[in-house]
Amino acid sequence: MKDMIIKSLELLVWLMVILIVLGALGGGAAMMGNPMGGFLMGLGIMIGGVLYAIIFGGIMFLVIGIHDNTKRTAEALERKG
Repeated sequence: MKDMIIKSLELLVWLMVILIVLGALGGGAAMMGNPMGGFLMGLGIMIGGVLYAIIFGGIMFLVIGIHDNTKRTAEALERKG
């Protein structure tokens, strides 16, 4: 059951990263077409959104990796002792 929850979390992280990137690209494109925005503001939104998605995904996958490593270490110690 725990493995299914972790796998579901991985799927949700990928989904969130994709949605963040799509939102950033869409928002940036909309800002480029807005007279109050402009090309540079739209480009900044796109770059900032993609960087945010990379950082968010990286931190979440780091947490999931720490969980997996801790689980493997505990199992190895139980087998040894």
